[in-house]
Amino acid sequence: MDAISVVEDAVIHASALSVVDVALKNRVAALVGLSRLVTAGAFMSYGPNRADLWRQAALTTNRILHGATPADLPIEQPTKFEIVVNLKTAKALGLTISQSMLLRADQVLH
Repeated sequence: MDAISVVEDAVIHASALSVVDVALKNRVAALVGLSRLVTAGAFMSYGPNRADLWRQAALTTNRILHGATPADLPIEQPTKFEIVVNLKTAKALGLTISQSMLLRADQVLH
C-alpha cells in the first residue's frame, strides 16, 4: 500500500493523529480532509476551509436569532476548499510534487 485516504467521521477523527503517525512509520502517504493533520505529518489535505464553514454557521445562527425559522433556511454546502501539502513528509516518503500542484496549493509546509 502506498497511500491511504483518511475519511472524516467521529471514530476516525478521535484517533486521526494516531492514524497519521502509523502511516508515517510505515512510509504510507496519508491524504486527509483536515489541514491540521498535515501539520502533524500527513502528506496532504484537501477539504473545506474550516474557517469559512464556521463563518457560514455563524451567519445561519444569526438569522435564527433574528427570527428566521430553521426549516425555512436553505441547506448550505461548503464553497471554499483548500489544499495543504507537507513537503517534509513528501521528501521522507520519496514523493515528488509537481510545480503545478505546489502552485495550486493554498499552503505548502516545508
